[in-house]
Amino acid sequence: MRYDELEAAILQLVVAAGEDQLRVFGLETVTRLVRPELLDTVADDELTEDGWAALTSARENVRTANATELRAELERIEAGILADGDLDQGLLTVITALEHWTTYLEENGRGELFELAIRSIEEVDVQVSADLDDFLAAPEMAAEYDRIRSLLTA
Repeated sequence: MRYDELEAAILQLVVAAGEDQLRVFGLETVTRLVRPELLDTVADDELTEDGWAALTSARENVRTANATELRAELERIEAGILADGDLDQGLLTVITALEHWTTYLEENGRGELFELAIRSIEEVDVQVSADLDDFLAAPEMAAEYDRIRSLLTA
């Protein structure tokens, strides 16, 4: 499956999923994308102390916090960014996942969950460098697509 076909398949899954499936998928995916290992290579000086505190709080409470609470943490994170436009990839993944999940909670937009799915695919791609013409050839990529598909069709 080519990358554009993968994107189209994921979009179709998100559009067809029920509300309960979307919620479970979103929670599982955002939890996966804010895991501590993604921050292993981040230098301490990319965020202020308050930025790190907000990021830790958002990550630890992502499954239970409401949109207002997460938005407040995201604002603190944003205010605490010290890097000049070039954030560590892991840090960027975590912040972006939090942003998509928070916006989904605020607006209930399926597009935010599609974006979460794509970020999750991209995170695996960073690890395995998938072939754009056969994106699911790598077992890790196929497993991630299967995870997405199973959560959205359960």
